[in-house]
Amino acid sequence: MTDAGLLSLLIVPAVAVAAPPLAALIGRYAKVPLVVFEIVLGILVGPSVLGWVQPSDFLDTLAQFGLAVLFFMAGNEIDFATISGRPLRRAGLGWVVSLAGGIALGVIIGGDLVSGVFIGVALCSTALGTILPALRDAGELPTPFGRAVTATGAAGEFGPLIAISLFLSGRSPLPATIVLLIFVGVSATAIWYASTHKNTRMHRLVRTTLHTSGQFAVRLVILGIAALVVLSVVLGLDMLLGAFAAGVVWRVFVARATPSDHHVVETKLDAVAFGLLVPIFFVSSGVTFDLDALLSQPETLVLVPLFLILLLVVRGLPSLLASPPGASRTDKRGLLLFGATGLPIIIAVTTIGVEHKLLPADTATALVGAGMLSVLLFPALALIGRAPRLLPADVDVLDEAP
Repeated sequence: MTDAGLLSLLIVPAVAVAAPPLAALIGRYAKVPLVVFEIVLGILVGPSVLGWVQPSDFLDTLAQFGLAVLFFMAGNEIDFATISGRPLRRAGLGWVVSLAGGIALGVIIGGDLVSGVFIGVALCSTALGTILPALRDAGELPTPFGRAVTATGAAGEFGPLIAISLFLSGRSPLPATIVLLIFVGVSATAIWYASTHKNTRMHRLVRTTLHTSGQFAVRLVILGIAALVVLSVVLGLDMLLGAFAAGVVWRVFVARATPSDHHVVETKLDAVAFGLLVPIFFVSSGVTFDLDALLSQPETLVLVPLFLILLLVVRGLPSLLASPPGASRTDKRGLLLFGATGLPIIIAVTTIGVEHKLLPADTATALVGAGMLSVLLFPALALIGRAPRLLPADVDVLDEAP
């Protein structure tokens, strides 16, 4: 390994460690998502500022796996039983409106249909994996507002993955649809098997290795992610679709475990995902962000606030269709802002567009910049004025207090 690689191996974990204390410090004055600090610190240590960390194949591979794990955790977090019916149906309708509006505006901005599709798919995305931790930390997940946001995020994350597979895979629509149906069939079979078979032996093995070096559950998750990611890549689909599907399959499988085992496994997955792999993705996103290109081209810089506003218009406004009955103005404002928060899929879509020379690099940079600002601003603004809710752990602490 080169000296630059060794330095990156040290600096990236140091940045990941520095982010939570900074978030806690700033959190005394304003609620800023942790990922914002990871991205900003990544820009700081990357080529655009200090130059301590350079993009490399090794860092890119770890970042891609971190992105896959982020989508796995998003799929694993979604409780379809709680958002099925009205929330998911109206959230799906809102996403269709977002896609149509995004492509229409994308064609105007990009000047042609191909660029318009890339811009439209990016604008109609929601960063479910980013907003779910914020909802969970705020104790909002089980509330009607939390369910509406989760449904909106599920539609805004799964919908673009389908759109990428159908429109941006390089295939004509019919073969792309056939391939997608094959993948859906395999995933549905896995979900059916996990939900209808008790898998007693596997659950017993999970239980007996929870506190040993065996860690069968974690190893099984890594295998599941790898299997569905490889299947999606082999079929020519976006790997994130496989990672998301793996999360859904795992949630169904682990639902048959005892509550105590389920809790321990989820804690371990949180540790692996948000303690190691996901921070690498966000730090790497900052490292690879071309800040110089953004600042040196006024026309590109102007596109950033434009795309940020379009995220609110294209994705945020249609998200209001999922508002729960009797939603307050605070709920609607929060749903609009959470729905318009996007970054991971924006990065994925723009990367595909630039690699295939179908999307101008300056447009891609501006879209990613707007996505970063949405993550910085929208979740914090969405939680303003919401009464803090006690998490289960807080309730336990209060119950134990003398």
